[in-house]
Amino acid sequence: MAEKQINDFQEGDNISIFALIKDAQVRSTKKGANYLAMTFSDQSGELSGNLWDVSDDQVQTFQPGLVVHLTGQRTSYQGRPQVNIDEVRLATSEEPNQPELYVEQAPESEAQIKNDLRPFVMAITEPKWRLIVNKLIAKHGEAFFTSPAAKTNHHAFTGGLAYHTLSILRLAKSVISQYPGINASLLYAGALLHDLGKTVELSGAVGTQYTTSGKLLGHIPLIDGEICAVCEAEGLDYESEEVVLLRHMVLSHHGLLEYGSPVRPALLEAEILHHLDELDASIMMMQTALGKTAAGEFSDRLFAMDNQAFFKPADITKK
Repeated sequence: MAEKQINDFQEGDNISIFALIKDAQVRSTKKGANYLAMTFSDQSGELSGNLWDVSDDQVQTFQPGLVVHLTGQRTSYQGRPQVNIDEVRLATSEEPNQPELYVEQAPESEAQIKNDLRPFVMAITEPKWRLIVNKLIAKHGEAFFTSPAAKTNHHAFTGGLAYHTLSILRLAKSVISQYPGINASLLYAGALLHDLGKTVELSGAVGTQYTTSGKLLGHIPLIDGEICAVCEAEGLDYESEEVVLLRHMVLSHHGLLEYGSPVRPALLEAEILHHLDELDASIMMMQTALGKTAAGEFSDRLFAMDNQAFFKPADITKK
């Protein structure tokens, strides 16, 4: 019988598993006692829990990216699953302690994602956009195809960044076929670059953390700077209209200033990219939550979607 994974446990179940520390943040109670707010993961998903009254040694020991043995009970808090931790210890050298064993993978292989991305790159007919895209994908290629698209919430798994990008491109192709007058080259180029700065913003798929550059600058300004750097290296004017249009696609894709975009979308293609980005992220979050939900029940609340829970109806085709 296969070992249980994180998402196999139901409310009230006792837990005894190996898992990866995905995150560990030192926090304090109202009385000033330190505790670790921890997130554990394996290939099925993740689960949060608090390790109370931690010592300095425990804070130094339990770092993101390390494998531990976890015992406790599966409970919930404010509608979200968690584990009441009984004990957590580092896995020994005789135990399955390789971090890559506990990281969720993209639903498509790296080879398939690469193969399906190529036609979109080839479809970029504007020479400057195509040059910039090719240069930056080549520079960040290894990280692009292994990085997550986020620390949490959506596509937070190995290969998530490239898979998210490909999903947006597939949606973009459908939109282009439905509505006339859309600049396909601009939309494809913007989609390919919009989140590429996350290869610098995030540390990688194992124990994902924000880097110093990620915290201080963010992925949007980071990739805009790299677009300008490519232009300087290739003798292009990064203030030319073509390049400014591409930069606007990247700079505006979060839609609102309060969500991290320095400008709001002011191009048809930029507005489309923003909504496709939101659509793909939202569907992924909902599908992930509903995949853990029994028919006839509501999912856990999704913080990134206004703390909304979603209902999973029974399969009426089987009635």
